[in-house]
Amino acid sequence: MFDLKANGTSVKTEVIAGATTFFTMAYIMVVNPLILSGAGVPFEQSFTATVIAAVIGTLLMGLVARYPIAVAPGMGLNAYFTYSVVQGHANLSYIEAFSAVFIAGILFLLLSMTTLRSRLIEMIPPNLKHAITAGIGLFIAFIGLRMSGIVTAHPDNLVALGDLHHPSVVLALVGLGITLILLSRDIKGALFIGMIITGIIAYFADMLSFSNGIMSVPSLPEGILVWNPIEAAGNVISNSLYAVVFSFLLVTLFDTTGTVVGVAEQAGLMKDNKLPRSERAMFSDSIATVAGSMVGTSPTTAYVESAAGVGAGGRTGLTAVVVAVLFAIAAFFGPLVGAVSGLSAITAPSLIVVGCLMLSNVRSIKWDDFDEAFPAFLVILTMPLTSSIATGIALGFISYPLMKVVKGKFRAVHPLMYIFAVLFVLQLVFVPH
Repeated sequence: MFDLKANGTSVKTEVIAGATTFFTMAYIMVVNPLILSGAGVPFEQSFTATVIAAVIGTLLMGLVARYPIAVAPGMGLNAYFTYSVVQGHANLSYIEAFSAVFIAGILFLLLSMTTLRSRLIEMIPPNLKHAITAGIGLFIAFIGLRMSGIVTAHPDNLVALGDLHHPSVVLALVGLGITLILLSRDIKGALFIGMIITGIIAYFADMLSFSNGIMSVPSLPEGILVWNPIEAAGNVISNSLYAVVFSFLLVTLFDTTGTVVGVAEQAGLMKDNKLPRSERAMFSDSIATVAGSMVGTSPTTAYVESAAGVGAGGRTGLTAVVVAVLFAIAAFFGPLVGAVSGLSAITAPSLIVVGCLMLSNVRSIKWDDFDEAFPAFLVILTMPLTSSIATGIALGFISYPLMKVVKGKFRAVHPLMYIFAVLFVLQLVFVPH
């Protein structure tokens, strides 16, 4: 089913890759409920909802789309849901806000059944595709550096070198060194092995503890929150959440598309500048968004941490299936997962290394043509600086057609690029971030 030999991989490699992806993104099971709790969503509800959305989306991505890409509630989208939607609208309940996510998910699903999604991937210029991959690389490397404390916030310069004497920073640097040694020696599964060794060191250094136990039974204390499209549409209309639906739809559309393209290109799965089965990949994500909104989580997206699994050798949907299975198992090990994912020094080295691997795509960008180079540069620069894949893509989509028009090459731009450029301008200018 997965054509392992044709893709130059094996069951062992795919399992290791799936485990690598899972452990680099397992933090979402803790971070997402914490963020959504600011909107009033009970922790147990959003924890289980996060797992349900991740299992459904990732399993479909593996079995239907057959890509080594994991799906889960998106960072940034959860913050927007909590701070801009729920807290930003007086007297708006989180259930009414989930109605907007539900409607956006349905629209997303309908779009996935059309050729627009595949055309969207095909219309993206090759330079922007390479830039998206490189930008994602810098973004996840920055996530690894920031979460581990190697770099930290600075009041004047935004970021600065962290405290190199802090135990977490030391552990992250040790883990990075171990991972680099394993990679330099061409050891299979170097990223995953590096995480295991780092975790063992953390345990014996009393940095990793399991004070809350290991297992717990997952639950949905409030059951299904949204299920009726008519009632959900009524909530959107009565609370004037049109801009919210538009924002969720547009950001999810390009966040997922950008990540899928970037990770697929890294894995060598792009064929003649096209992504085979692209509509299936988007279908998987849209189903996860709808299902997640029904039980209590913000929109899902393809995860950039999937690049860690690709870096460990993952090439087929079996990698995603492994991730989905581990998410399902982890639902019963909430305290254990929380302890491991809560110590970012264990997973940070993989993110940093994968960022390096993805940045290699800059060599394919036409730097000699300024109208091609600058939009690509803007994408690469703004993804890590704004902590948003969608924002980086938006600025690339806006600047690319502008540069071409100024150069008198407006016919070289796909008509859809102009349409989405206008939509992105409207979204950046009028929708809160």
